[in-house]
Amino acid sequence: MEEKKETIRVVLCEPGRLARTVEIGTELADLQRAVRGGLIETYYPFEEEVCIVCNDEGKFNGMRPCRAVYGEDQKLMDIIFGPFFICDCSTENFGSLSEEQLQRYAEQFRYPEHYYRMDGEIKAIRYDPTRSRDHSR
Repeated sequence: MEEKKETIRVVLCEPGRLARTVEIGTELADLQRAVRGGLIETYYPFEEEVCIVCNDEGKFNGMRPCRAVYGEDQKLMDIIFGPFFICDCSTENFGSLSEEQLQRYAEQFRYPEHYYRMDGEIKAIRYDPTRSRDHSR
């Protein structure tokens, strides 16, 4: 039986913010706090044993869209609403990502996105929230 760690290192993605590596607690309350409350849901869109942990009701409770998940063909598969984190799911407990995974997923999900509909499909445009829009000229 695997020993449960007190904290894990994950990639945290929040609407309107750059993705970043953080350390979170492993108790249910800690996991729920990371996704802004409610029930947590796991989503397994990756080939390796890592998962997205998000708020189960993020799409229905008014949370903002955060990031899209793309398939191998770069076609948009789903949009995660509200904050989520990416962690190791290779055992019965959530675990830390490796250093390589932390870097790779932080880069893959680095930028938040704006969404729009065109020709019956939902499209995403990444943006850098750290670039200010100074319209006071």
